[in-house]
Amino acid sequence: MLKKIDQKMLGTLTVLGASVMWAIEPILAKLSYQNTDFINTFAARTIFAFVIIAVYVVVFKTKNIIVKKQYIPKLIYISIAATLFADLIYIYALTRVPVINAVIIGHMQPIFIVFFGFLVLKQDRITKTDYLGILFMIVAGILVTTKTLGNLVGFRCGTIGDIYVLSATVAWATTAIVARKYLRSLDAGIIAFYRFLFAGIIFISYVLVSRGLEIVSVYQVLLGFAIGIGTILYYEGIRLIKAAQVSALELSTPFFATFLGYLVLRESITLMQFMGLTLLLIGIYFLSKKEKNTEVTNS
Repeated sequence: MLKKIDQKMLGTLTVLGASVMWAIEPILAKLSYQNTDFINTFAARTIFAFVIIAVYVVVFKTKNIIVKKQYIPKLIYISIAATLFADLIYIYALTRVPVINAVIIGHMQPIFIVFFGFLVLKQDRITKTDYLGILFMIVAGILVTTKTLGNLVGFRCGTIGDIYVLSATVAWATTAIVARKYLRSLDAGIIAFYRFLFAGIIFISYVLVSRGLEIVSVYQVLLGFAIGIGTILYYEGIRLIKAAQVSALELSTPFFATFLGYLVLRESITLMQFMGLTLLLIGIYFLSKKEKNTEVTNS
């Protein structure tokens, strides 16, 4: 009993730690923009995140670092779609949108995972609670991007920056499906290693050839460390506790990010955005409800 309690506590703390790192990411990115642009910010982010993850993998996963050839195309897709495209466009979008918009839209990823899972993973059926959760999350996204009642009535639904974040969210969802369908036998830490490896080689090579890499701000380095540490903590968390518990704990990210956005960047939040934040919680609760019920049955 004590071991189970300890494992659950450790898993809870690691996922909360990851959530704090995800919340810190947009804050550090915006602070980095005070001294450099998003290209150098993203390049440094990729380098230092990879260093942290590589050390973790070499120390704890050495025996499994070399993967079979059959996994390479899938890992390349994940690296290109999740890191080179989604992460990059997310970092760029942070030059245009407030922190709360970025984290709320980014946390709408379960909508697309459910949808793509239904299309690609035939065993993943969409239930009534899934539909209800998706509805709440869509409304949450509308409230957050419109910000005010006047914008909502006038159908002024967000900016181009919000669309950039949404496209990143869709790309992240596709990689989750690829990993679930083709890479279940691989350790999550190994997937994270290759996720940054291929994209890092491509992007850093481009930056070095085209303009040269400049690391002029400590925030660039801290951003990479935050992402690397957050990735490690997240994967350790999902190893220790149930997926539904991870989903619930990860909901703390928007709250941390909103608080830090106000405290550090002085970004305000409207009443409608707060309502959207609340609806996001309700939506993800319904999306994870079936999983919770299944886990109770199997336990």
